[in-house]
Amino acid sequence: MIKRLRTSIALMLFCTGLYAQQTIDATRYGIRPDTHSDVSPRVQKLLKQVRRLADKGEEEIIIRFAPGRYDFYPDKAAEREYYISNHDQDNPKRVGIPLEELKRVTLDGGGARFVFHGRMLPVSLLHSEKCTLKNFSIDFENPHIAQVRIIESDTVRGTTFAPEKWVRWRITPDSAFEAYGRGWTVKHSWGVVFEANTKRLVYNTGDRSCPTKGAYLTASGYVHAPHWKDAALKPGMRFVMRGWGRPAPGIFLYGNTDTHLENIQVHYAEGMGLLAQLCQNITLNKFNVCLKGEDDARCFTTQADATHFSGCKGVINSCDGLYEGMMDDAINVHGTYLKVIRRIDDRTLVGRYMHDQSWGFRWGEPGDSVQFIRANTMELTGNVNRIDSIRPYDRATEKGAREFLITFRNPIANEISENGAYGIENLTWTPEVLFARNTIRNNRARGALFSTPRRTTVEDNFFDHTSGTAILLCGDCNGWYETGACRDVLIRRNRFVNALTSLYQFTNAVISIYPEIPELDKQQQYFHGGKGKGIVIEDNEFDMFDAPLLYAKSVDGLWFRRNIIRKNTAYPPFHFNKDMFWLERVTNVHLSE
Repeated sequence: MIKRLRTSIALMLFCTGLYAQQTIDATRYGIRPDTHSDVSPRVQKLLKQVRRLADKGEEEIIIRFAPGRYDFYPDKAAEREYYISNHDQDNPKRVGIPLEELKRVTLDGGGARFVFHGRMLPVSLLHSEKCTLKNFSIDFENPHIAQVRIIESDTVRGTTFAPEKWVRWRITPDSAFEAYGRGWTVKHSWGVVFEANTKRLVYNTGDRSCPTKGAYLTASGYVHAPHWKDAALKPGMRFVMRGWGRPAPGIFLYGNTDTHLENIQVHYAEGMGLLAQLCQNITLNKFNVCLKGEDDARCFTTQADATHFSGCKGVINSCDGLYEGMMDDAINVHGTYLKVIRRIDDRTLVGRYMHDQSWGFRWGEPGDSVQFIRANTMELTGNVNRIDSIRPYDRATEKGAREFLITFRNPIANEISENGAYGIENLTWTPEVLFARNTIRNNRARGALFSTPRRTTVEDNFFDHTSGTAILLCGDCNGWYETGACRDVLIRRNRFVNALTSLYQFTNAVISIYPEIPELDKQQQYFHGGKGKGIVIEDNEFDMFDAPLLYAKSVDGLWFRRNIIRKNTAYPPFHFNKDMFWLERVTNVHLSE
């Protein structure tokens, strides 16, 4: 009797949520590390088996890889049509590890290094529940960014440079420097410059052009670009040449519930490190977009944001991560405004995705709560409403659609039509956010960007030389169409060291509360805050070489208290904003050190 009881207890301990576990060893499918052969076909075969087991719903499934390197090539990879927010909507995409329609599945890399070739989307997880990705890294053998070392720079004769040893390059017949790889070429036109002996961006440089037309090889084997004339460049500096494309992120999440990512390193992706859209409850624990260590010769990681969350809901927890060398924010959380392009009747509108990199995916569902905004003043108009029905208007299915026919439960305010500039915001698909104990350093543009009306907590993070604004609270119904107003934000116990070393968009201060409002002088309401809440900035440490600390526009409720401000001489002050606090149309303000 006692033996049977112990067996029963052991079985219960082996189960999670009453589901037994089954481990699938990747080596049983011929997926072995360090062979340098293409594992894509074998991974697809493994995933077919996982799908069959997951459909039964009887077990939790763990896919386990042995440590080592695994190579993925596009030729025989899975082909998918994905429309990914804030990326190029070119299809089809080649996917290395496509995980779709799964429940209780864990991909455990066991320390595996997944290395991709050509142009690929490394990992996707779609329409799944309670799935986990952990213990692996993502990199590309030949990144689409070209890093070069400056040999000489002269404002009269031009620039001489040496491509880093991993860069595949050539001089084209029309005498331009071109990087190339498996199925791709890039003639870079701009980039950013890093210091010779650190991974920090060069002070007061921002984005730089790098014209290479007329390039030729020197007798020493370097490349000379006679039209590339830039006084900011010095011998030894590393210039990171960029293109404009964002084909795919490192990891794509879509339509999932309760997703966990743990101990993952994204060393390079041609888009975001992670892009999640229309997901509910995402936990990032030690998710890193980072270099491969102190000895990594690269200065860059991703072409755009490290992590990006579009139209998600529930709770986003992002903790204990390292974000460095990316070409945009460490985190960006927002929804997407649809622009009203036609009023059908008093309860029906046609709304359109406006930005060329954000369309083609589901925007809302019946029952979702919505509100309407005047784009010119970013003021709410009419009442909160609900979707009664929604369907694509310009295509048969939501996949690839830009326009939606939306019928609302209640009548719409008379003014809302195509005769003005109005946006529709989905309030249901907005998340709470916890961004804690992360390190953000040596990146371009901004540190962290939040645009959600639900509780947002930013605490115990280290913002180290973010080059632009460290924290941005935005809102925009005119360009990217990224919603929305921040109602309840707590920024506490963070340390900021020498942010704002260059000027980029929205970089008016170390912390910028900067919604895009074309006609601020006509605004009667306030965009951020309200209802007795607002933005609290407390118990932080600011180490600064320049003046601007806090910029705020159109805020009702702003508290700045118990913060430590230290001035240093690391760089000469240069910013156009000479004020520590610059407030435009802000009320209910409480400022104290």
